[in-house]
Amino acid sequence: MRLVECEFDLPCPTGHEDLISYLAGQSRLRLSEGAVPLRFVITSNIDGHWHCELGVLERGKRSNLRTPEPIFSFRPRRFENQQRFTAVMLVPTGIGALVGGHAGDAAPAARLLAACADTLITHPNVINAADINEMSPNTLYVEGSVITRLMMGTAGLAPRRSNRILTIIDDHEAPIIRHNAVNSVNAARASAGIACDQIEILSPRLTMITSHASSGRATGVVENMDGLLDIIERSRAEFDAVAITSVVHMDADEQEAYFGEPALMSDDASHGEVLRERVNPFGGIEALLTHCLSSLYDIPTAHSPMYDSVEIMNSDVGEYEPRKAAEAVSVSFLHCVLKGLSCSPAIVTDPALFAHRSVICNADLSCLIIPDGCIGLPTLAALEQGMPVIAVKGNKNAMRNNLGALPWRRDKLYRVENYWEAAGVMMALKAGVPPCAVRRPLAAAELANVEGREKQGSPVHDATALSAPGVHV
Repeated sequence: MRLVECEFDLPCPTGHEDLISYLAGQSRLRLSEGAVPLRFVITSNIDGHWHCELGVLERGKRSNLRTPEPIFSFRPRRFENQQRFTAVMLVPTGIGALVGGHAGDAAPAARLLAACADTLITHPNVINAADINEMSPNTLYVEGSVITRLMMGTAGLAPRRSNRILTIIDDHEAPIIRHNAVNSVNAARASAGIACDQIEILSPRLTMITSHASSGRATGVVENMDGLLDIIERSRAEFDAVAITSVVHMDADEQEAYFGEPALMSDDASHGEVLRERVNPFGGIEALLTHCLSSLYDIPTAHSPMYDSVEIMNSDVGEYEPRKAAEAVSVSFLHCVLKGLSCSPAIVTDPALFAHRSVICNADLSCLIIPDGCIGLPTLAALEQGMPVIAVKGNKNAMRNNLGALPWRRDKLYRVENYWEAAGVMMALKAGVPPCAVRRPLAAAELANVEGREKQGSPVHDATALSAPGVHV
């Protein structure tokens, strides 16, 4: 069995408002028997079509694997619970985001947004910084596919005080690299009180080979997964979350160039100023693996890469660009995963439990914060349910989507320049104040044109001028 990605185009559904149903009915998404869709993204919607990229599990001879619920299954919320303000922050993995595209460099933004919410739900890519994890106490560390299912209404989250973590370590040929991983687990036990008492050595090893899609997204192929699944299945009753550390194979020159090259910016006539730097090659393939495991077993899962060799571990490429510097001061890259998983919420799939007061479901979500231009199932789920979306224009990335082309309801898409503006919009939403009410000029209320009667009063101004799709807040 293996994990791969495929690409295809779909026609843009002009004026179509039920976009998730539209996608679910497309023949291009009906895969061969034994293949399971795991991860879906639209990377471009600006040329009259949607360019789509789909992560797929090819089960091969392992036909006894549980089939996860289809990724396009959608249960829209019937109401919004406004007792608490619960925000979701996403920076999709492997898209070269200016903020959050490297080594936990979106963590300061996450801490800011967490201060504006009762609860912030985010995923490992945002706050994983090798051996550093500075998430706020009110932040829930949730694997990306589980957040998608939460937004789609097919899963809920049950916060936990502590998880028993199973750590699976690749059987690396270099003893020092294996020892670094084991020492990280024991350090987490001794210094942080994390319940990571069980370690399994994975042999034969996983094969994870990176590549890039035509959009520039980082992706790859994962093979030799049977040993990993065997460990999880035979130990399933003994742990609540699983941490995996293994080698991610890539060209050594590419790896050195990624860590050694500075960011570059250029102008692109079709998309304004865009990022022209190397995308972090690790995250895309890691997300593909964790999407698979979380979907198959309904367990919190995270992955950290191992050094390929002692030579690479000991190499010096100089002073790292700041967003990547956490990699330079880390040994095993594992502690961020252990800290995050230690209190990651349990995954609830029984709809009868979604109404339980301790379970977070899509009815409890107050807003979604994303980099501008990102369209995946979380964005489409928010669109369908009238959930406010805050798109950060300053977080440049490889996606080529115009969010304003989607059929948003009024006052549901806010495009802001940066994360401190996003924080301001969040605080306004939390306070029950329309964000446009604190900006000037303030447009007049619309006066309906009743048939047979003329409008009265002052001239009508555009009441959506500060909140309509595609404009600044």
